[in-house]
Amino acid sequence: MTTTIDIGTLIVRTPETCGNRPRIAGTRISVEQMAVLSKQGMTPTEIVREYGYINLAQVHAALAYYHANTEEIEGYLAAEKAEYERLEAEYIASQQK
Repeated sequence: MTTTIDIGTLIVRTPETCGNRPRIAGTRISVEQMAVLSKQGMTPTEIVREYGYINLAQVHAALAYYHANTEEIEGYLAAEKAEYERLEAEYIASQQK
């Protein structure tokens, strides 16, 4: 007999993990990570091979979440990019002293 999985259980948020950002249940792999890998051209099958401990349903759930909530995830990505750029500028300035 086949076990049915409620796809609503594949993506979760918890305050103590990944800053309450959406992630694949039972992992620390965020929807953001999956979106970035997909944007870099990786297919879901390649992502599963790369990580090894997640399955295709989980990757597709993360990508579906991203596509359904693009503005939210892109906001997280923009914030991370801004923080990276701030830290990079701070480091460069400290090296010039």
